[in-house]
Amino acid sequence: MARDRWKSRTVFLLAAIGSAVGLGNVWRFPYLTYKFGGGAFLIPYLVALFVVGIPLLILEFALGQKIQKGAIGSFKAIHSRFGAIGLMALMSSFIIVAYYAVVMAWSFIYMIASLKVPWASDSKGYFFNNVLQITDGVGNIGGINWMVLLALAAIWILIYFCVWKGTESVGKIVAWTVPLPVILLGILFVRGITLPGFLEGWVYYLRPDWNALLYADVWIAAIGQIFFTLTLAFGVMIAYASFNKEDSDIRSNGWITAITNSSISIFAGFVVFAVLGYMAMKQAVPIADVATSGPGLAFVVFPQALSLMPWAGFFSVVFFVMLLTLGIDSAFSLVEAVDTAILDGKAKWKKQKLAFVVCLAAFLCGIIFTTRAGLYFLDIVDHFVMGYNLVFVGLLQCLAIGWVYGADKMRSYINQHAKVKLGRWWNWAIKVIIPAALIVLLATQFWAEMTTPYEGYPAWALRIGWAVFFVPLMISIAMAVGSTKE
Repeated sequence: MARDRWKSRTVFLLAAIGSAVGLGNVWRFPYLTYKFGGGAFLIPYLVALFVVGIPLLILEFALGQKIQKGAIGSFKAIHSRFGAIGLMALMSSFIIVAYYAVVMAWSFIYMIASLKVPWASDSKGYFFNNVLQITDGVGNIGGINWMVLLALAAIWILIYFCVWKGTESVGKIVAWTVPLPVILLGILFVRGITLPGFLEGWVYYLRPDWNALLYADVWIAAIGQIFFTLTLAFGVMIAYASFNKEDSDIRSNGWITAITNSSISIFAGFVVFAVLGYMAMKQAVPIADVATSGPGLAFVVFPQALSLMPWAGFFSVVFFVMLLTLGIDSAFSLVEAVDTAILDGKAKWKKQKLAFVVCLAAFLCGIIFTTRAGLYFLDIVDHFVMGYNLVFVGLLQCLAIGWVYGADKMRSYINQHAKVKLGRWWNWAIKVIIPAALIVLLATQFWAEMTTPYEGYPAWALRIGWAVFFVPLMISIAMAVGSTKE
């Protein structure tokens, strides 16, 4: 069966950028910048981008484009046992998309409700009591939240029709869903700079605290943000690159994708803190009292700020449509990575049937996150899969390519079609610098886990999180052991 191809390099870049630019660009990066030294945080962030993010992204693009297969097939071509690396990446991606779609379902609910702005009087109560109907703890599941479940079903129908024809349907979708959230961010930016208090918000966002650069956790946070925001170790970028023509400029593709993603993150920070500055002024409280990250920013603080504006309904619709379009590209890229790996192994499967099976399976796995205790489970699973699974896969990727296949050999392949050649620094990044950084990241995370239970969750709940890491790891090890050693 002939392999799918992107219609053009532009379509590939849109798909890769769409996968990279997600909810974290809006709700995580601005807060990290504010928390870890303001403008000073941009120094470790940019160092991490150039030393860790771009080299590893180029590696994934090169692997997929050279082997012309998804994550499992590409690593298996390096060594029969290394298919297990791709398998662990894809199992982790499947887990992520199962709960990521639930966050999109929340956005969908808010988008529908936006014209009435029902959270105006109590945004926190609306999110936790009306939308999530949350229980008092992870031990009290409380049954299915049917509103969230129905919204989740709608989201999965949408994701299915984005991927059901592979690169053909993805290429058509990203032409709209990648530029649209940037345009909507632009609308919110223009609105933000017309609000009183926006400059104060920007000062809090970017005011440098140079002493922050002396602390290891600032650098670790920067590496972690770069690693996750570029969709590294998910298997997505390998799959997407496998649909490229073999003469595509890999080095240039990596730089364009990474720089665009980071630029959108920084721009989103100006939007977020302009609105938070306005909110702090209206409520006569310090910005520190309203600045937060994650779901709290997207579904409590920002909606509350929007409700204080004229035309609150319109700008709320703009915001939540933006969140949906940011999420949809990342979500279907994870599904496409899984589909690609399966099709590489079982080419007789029809794309539409396979996409339906994968989407249905992820929907069913996501039901646990639609219970009234769903937010607790989502928080635990997200913490472990992001903190351990992906970092571990990234480490294995570097060791496999850098030391077994040969970093210099891969760099020579990359330079065959590169207008600007990739220097020897890339070898050192893949073989030494990135593995060292990821080992520190893993060790720091594990030490924190051993000294303080994450968010004070009970031991049985945290064991679920550890299972999210160890079950894919054990399955991958079993696959490696069962493979014939070359």
